[in-house]
Amino acid sequence: MTVLSVRNLSIDIPTGDGFVHAARDVSFDVGAEELFGIAGESGSGKSVLSQAIMGLLPGALISGEILFEGRNLLDLPARAMQQLRGNRIAMISQDPLSSLHPFYTIGAQIVEAIRTHRKVSEAEALKEVIDILGRVGIHDAEKRVHDYPHQFSGGMRQRVMIAMAIVLRPALLIADEPTTALDVTVQAQIISLLNQMRREFGTAIIMVTHDLDLLSSIADHTMVMYAGNRMEFGPGEAVLTAPAHPYTLGLLRSSPSQEKRGALPSIPGQPPSLLLEQKACAFAPRCPAAMDICRQERPPLRTFADGTQSLCWLEDKASNTAAALAPVPAEPAALVAQRDIVVSAKDVRLTYGGRSLFGRRINLEVLKGVSLELPRGTTLGIVGESGCGKSTLARIIAGLLPPTSGEVTIEGESVVDIDRARWIEMRKRVQMVFQDPFGSLNPRRRVGSIIGDPFRIQNIAHGIERKNKVRELMEIVGLNPEHYNRFPAEFSGGQRQRIGIARALALKPSIIIFDEPVSALDVSIQAQILNLIGKLQREMGLSYLFISHDLAVVRHVSSEIMVMKSGQVVERGETETLYHNPQHPYTRELLAAADPHYRKTGGGLADALGQGATP
Repeated sequence: MTVLSVRNLSIDIPTGDGFVHAARDVSFDVGAEELFGIAGESGSGKSVLSQAIMGLLPGALISGEILFEGRNLLDLPARAMQQLRGNRIAMISQDPLSSLHPFYTIGAQIVEAIRTHRKVSEAEALKEVIDILGRVGIHDAEKRVHDYPHQFSGGMRQRVMIAMAIVLRPALLIADEPTTALDVTVQAQIISLLNQMRREFGTAIIMVTHDLDLLSSIADHTMVMYAGNRMEFGPGEAVLTAPAHPYTLGLLRSSPSQEKRGALPSIPGQPPSLLLEQKACAFAPRCPAAMDICRQERPPLRTFADGTQSLCWLEDKASNTAAALAPVPAEPAALVAQRDIVVSAKDVRLTYGGRSLFGRRINLEVLKGVSLELPRGTTLGIVGESGCGKSTLARIIAGLLPPTSGEVTIEGESVVDIDRARWIEMRKRVQMVFQDPFGSLNPRRRVGSIIGDPFRIQNIAHGIERKNKVRELMEIVGLNPEHYNRFPAEFSGGQRQRIGIARALALKPSIIIFDEPVSALDVSIQAQILNLIGKLQREMGLSYLFISHDLAVVRHVSSEIMVMKSGQVVERGETETLYHNPQHPYTRELLAAADPHYRKTGGGLADALGQGATP
């Protein structure tokens, strides 16, 4: 049974610069119990489609039809749409913390959602809330229902959002990047939970994501969008294993999830401005298979034997998929003196102390004797769930946090208990690149000043000399030196991450610590950043600590991997050895959670719900 039918949908959003053509002639159907995936780069129109279905685009010019349970949502008055929104059509946002009100308990917020659409007493609604929280895997729901959002972990907050979305048994659930920032085990738990909900309640799910590997393992049908156009559509497995459109193929080749080493073939160029009307193929300027006709006329819709449809002039599949996805030959690695240890940590411990509300002394042991060695010119990947101590260890090595005990040396010199003046000098040797490139850049300062800060702080270069050094750094990381005077908001996400890398390179450090540097980026931009990181390491002999919850990314960039759990190192080894022959049960659990078959079958659901239920 078809729950949602979108027909020839076009969306134009008025702005001060003109109309943004956010969607062009998009059509698709979603059936009951189906998981429908929408993929594409940022700005492709994925989230705009979701907002149009929810009726959240006031002022936009929308044509076509959005048929939900036989009614055209575009013709409904605001009052009728309000009755559907949250009741029959629900949505899970990407960031659960910003979607939950910090001043109200989670129980009060879900009770409000119930009583908005149904005439029940507060006591009856609270009983339903406790039941649904238990169903989504939150233990002690009777107690946790009175907790506030900040008292839950990221995965638990996402479960709360799911509970709020499904408590009224909606016919359609829209999940907008529901697992982007979650650890691999929590991600597997959320996906298994969504699968359980659609089987139990018959709910249709639209999942918006840039994670193609995830979609290939769970989606019944997938639609790939680019510049507001539906470029490819079809069965999920067919679209994401044997793509028909060159754009889909380019996204897949950019993904580090393939078992390949070396440079990732990222898509060149940038998506077009949506302020311009596209009269030909929108992807033609970036397409390696573009022909003259691609730049002159809008392509036709072609249908293939496996059920995929492609908006493309190519009459056959995009290319020989097996050959296109073959590994790119690895560039020669720099010679590394394996015993030249740039960072050494021995038995590092960190304990936070304090007192409870009743005056009782409490101690929280965050790191429990962590040791590591990082040879010069190599990359050590650090993986583990949130709260395992990865970032805390990185901050100690970077000198941002003193350990309770233990020894940390950088290039043979201890960094524990040194004075401030010595640390300022030591700071030249170790730098950090953060997860959120926009949040780590001052929006009120120009890029030239941001990249030049290390020179200013260390009193190294002045005036025109500093400006020339900054321009040189911008060129090294692939930024246009002419953009020296632009503000961070004028750059894309990938470009902002390049700014952070340029700032880290300014003082020619021995070690750079990357803390989730690509988790929030599209797969094509992610490939560009990973290629840049590898290129800089080969050319400059840099040593990296690379922290990530994405096991495919860690595998691609690291020569060794260290697995952490509850403040301890449970396993360490060469990358391929650890992946093919993990020794510790926790490592095997992480690898199982990242396995597509695990996600597709919903394997281990009961175990996953049990393991993820702690705050």
